Amino acid sequence: MRREKIILDVDPGHDDAIAILLAARADNLDLRGITVVAGNQILEKTLNNTLNIVNYADLKVPVYKGMAKPLVRKQVTAGHIHGESGLDGPDFPSLTLEAEKKHAVDFIIDEALKAEEGITLVPVGPLTNIAAAILLKPEIKDKINRIVMMGGAYGLGNRTPAAEFNIYADAEAADIIFKSGIDITMVGLDLTFQAQAYPEIIDRISKIGNKVTDLVVELLEFFGSTYQDFYGLKAGPLHDVCAVAKLIDDDVFTTRKMHVDIETDSSLTYGRTVCDYYDVTGKKKNAEVALDLNKEKFWDLLCDILGHYN
Repeated sequence: MRREKIILDVDPGHDDAIAILLAARADNLDLRGITVVAGNQILEKTLNNTLNIVNYADLKVPVYKGMAKPLVRKQVTAGHIHGESGLDGPDFPSLTLEAEKKHAVDFIIDEALKAEEGITLVPVGPLTNIAAAILLKPEIKDKINRIVMMGGAYGLGNRTPAAEFNIYADAEAADIIFKSGIDITMVGLDLTFQAQAYPEIIDRISKIGNKVTDLVVELLEFFGSTYQDFYGLKAGPLHDVCAVAKLIDDDVFTTRKMHVDIETDSSLTYGRTVCDYYDVTGKKKNAEVALDLNKEKFWDLLCDILGHYN
């Protein structure tokens, strides 16, 4: 089996944590490294959370510290959803694992340039690290096979009425990515809200009965409670996990090719992914936009891979 070389770019975040666990054990993915960006919390916290997940699950994957601030805008975080630490809920053992010395942006550039068959980037947080790498070394665009990202929406936002959090947190970075000419799959809220971990799903994961699924249950219980408090939902959606699931099984959701622009000028709609669903502009289609989740396939895939852990 040919394994797809990927770099997972994260800002943990409860759903990021589960995305890491999924990507690290998928048979058809070669996780070359995990790069960390500020997003759901400040960089020191998202880095610590990433290291805690890698350490807890005994993953042999290097972790790289990335960009601490957005390219242009004032920093925003999502502590109201993910807690003060960015990964509230579980208690982790004492952490001795450290990040690599190389900066995440340099790692992305180096890994892309040396990849004979190219590499796939999987950003599931703000796009600052990816945009910085492209700005610093534009030639890497030719070595990036595709970007499968969690962010945006063709419908409603979750940070503002118009904007999804990851794009809103650094819309200028997103604008660079969507204008890059790289093959993009945009896994937005319209899709990810279909992946809510209802109690019966949590119970199913709990019954797998290993150390990692115990952690996932704790993560989902905390995440679900904040989504109920702030959005009135009955369960937390596994946003970032959906992007990784698409890499593992292309049939896990359907997409529609669209032209996507990023709003960076409007105070009212800053961060909106303006998706030309009906092709009314005639502009070149620059992204596959996620539409409909095969829920049975998605949950089967997640539970199967979580069962690979001891």
